[in-house]
Amino acid sequence: MRLPLLALLVSGPAHGYELKQALETLLGAAYPRPNVGQIYVTLGRLEKAGLIEGEEVQQPDRPNKRIYRITAAGREAVGAWFEDATVEPRARDEFFMKLALASRAGTTNQVALINKQRRHYLKRMRELSRLAASEDRDNRVAHLLIEGAMLHIQADLEWLERCQEELE
Repeated sequence: MRLPLLALLVSGPAHGYELKQALETLLGAAYPRPNVGQIYVTLGRLEKAGLIEGEEVQQPDRPNKRIYRITAAGREAVGAWFEDATVEPRARDEFFMKLALASRAGTTNQVALINKQRRHYLKRMRELSRLAASEDRDNRVAHLLIEGAMLHIQADLEWLERCQEELE
C-alpha cells in the first residue's frame, strides 16, 4: 500500500479518504477495496519515513483534515518502484506448498485438493465475469485488471490439469 499511495501523491496533495477514493475509482470493483484505517496508518508511516509531509487544514464546519504532499525522497522511492521489475508471484505459491505436502502429511488426497482448488478458481472466474459485465466501460484500467486476473486463473486451471495428470 505504501508505494501506490506515494504514486497517487505524485499528482498532487490529498487526504487519506481522497486517496482511498482514487484507488477505488482507478482499479474498480475487482480489486479489494482498501481499508481507510490502513491508509491512514500507512500515511503516518510514510510521514515518519520522510517520504511525505502532512499539514493540518482547518475546515469551518467539520473536523480538521490532514493533507499529505510527497517529498523529494518520496518521488525517488516512486521512481525506483517503477524502475524495478515485479517479482513473479509463483515462486511462493501457497496452494503448491499444500499440494507438495499433502502426501507427506497423509491428511489430504492430492487429487481432492486439486479439485477443491479448481472449484474455487471457477467460482472466482464467474465472479470476475460478472464484474467485467457490470464495470464502467470507460474504466480501461479496471477492465485490464479483470482481464489479467481472468487470464491468470485460466493459466492456473491449466496448471491444475497438468498437476492432476502427473499425480494420477
